Amino acid sequence: MKILLRKITREANFLSLAGNVAIAFFGFAGFALMARTFPVDVFGQWVLYISSGTFIEMFRFGITNTAIIRYLSGVANEDRLKFEGSNGLIGLIATIFITVILVACHLLFPGPIRHAGYELFFTWYPLLAFVNLPFNTALVIMQADLKFGKMLMVKSLISGGFFLVLLVNYLFFKMTLLQLIWAQLLITLFTSVICMINGWDGLRHIRKATRKTNKILLDFGKYTTFTLIGTNLLRSADTLIISLSPLGTAAVALYSIPMKLTEIQQIPLRSFVATAFPKMSKASIQGKIEEVKSVFYAYSGAMSYLFIFISLMTFVFAGFFVLILGGHQYMGTDPVTGVNTVNIVRIFSLYGLLLPVDRMTGIGLDSINRPDKNFIKVLIMVVANVIGDLVAIFIFKSLPMVAVASIVFTAIGVWVGYRFLDRELNLEKRVVFTAGIDFYKEMYVKMINMIHHRS
Repeated sequence: MKILLRKITREANFLSLAGNVAIAFFGFAGFALMARTFPVDVFGQWVLYISSGTFIEMFRFGITNTAIIRYLSGVANEDRLKFEGSNGLIGLIATIFITVILVACHLLFPGPIRHAGYELFFTWYPLLAFVNLPFNTALVIMQADLKFGKMLMVKSLISGGFFLVLLVNYLFFKMTLLQLIWAQLLITLFTSVICMINGWDGLRHIRKATRKTNKILLDFGKYTTFTLIGTNLLRSADTLIISLSPLGTAAVALYSIPMKLTEIQQIPLRSFVATAFPKMSKASIQGKIEEVKSVFYAYSGAMSYLFIFISLMTFVFAGFFVLILGGHQYMGTDPVTGVNTVNIVRIFSLYGLLLPVDRMTGIGLDSINRPDKNFIKVLIMVVANVIGDLVAIFIFKSLPMVAVASIVFTAIGVWVGYRFLDRELNLEKRVVFTAGIDFYKEMYVKMINMIHHRS
């Protein structure tokens, strides 16, 4: 039995899932503590700080993250350090560039920034950007090498450390948002230092970067950067538009609860994608197109079946999830905005059914070196989302309609992405469903064989 458990816990999909589950647990628990620690309007400021930072991260690391995973998956050993050096160099330059812009905007427009609730972001994110650079570059290199055990350790260190701060603060202290941000900075710095000492971040190889490797990453990244920005806009555009509407930061806080709960649906999705993308990229580089299609079929089908169960659980237990995450103040209908958070969660549970094929078509296009097509797909989704949000907020004045817009733009993304990928690979729709069943059958057979081998 011990040998069986050892084999299971060392498997890439399991480690990837474990890492995402750990991060999700600390994230949800920390989110719940924050929601209970501060009033709704103050909590809304924290949501804006976090969501804005996440959006900028997409630009900083979108330039190289997808590209470095693809090329490290199939690069020869002698070129590895050159790619790692280029990854670090481009990340550092992007960080400096973004920091200069944010500081300049803060100096030129302090009043509007403070009025919109973005004071924390423009003040403290520039510092956080430099502090978390080694930590983030280390994670992407680990993913390219399928070292999910190390990823689990590093992610748990930073997320678990900040969760402990939030827990101690909730039980014994009453720190301000500013003090919590300082705690976040210190924990991130500590994690980054560990990554640098162990050489996991690759920043020490910056001097080995070449024009050739820089160009390879940038040529690929010019599409994936905007693809990742667009992907994040699909999540953050709702928050941004709501924050600029007459509904204000209180509505941001109310909407953030169901938005956070959608991450429950995406835990296994991120885990499967993290292992599928390097596999598909390596097969593509080696010219094994049938293997690329096989991975796409298996993972799309397996995740689709899994998400039927996850979406059903989210729909049925929506009220329970809202109570656990936000507390009683987020239950029922809000007297000021008229929003029922539980209803929005149920709408988002339907949105989750579309996510597997949408995400797999995206990484499928990237893996076969067609990031331009993935960019077009995401751009169409972003335009549809923004139009939908504007109509929902300024015409219908309805937060549930914003959630409905998410379903619409995702459905459009599934259709567009599949058509693009089908033109490249000649896909067969039915195989997605049969391959998904075969995926679970194969997992079952492997477990039975390991048990029989042990006995």
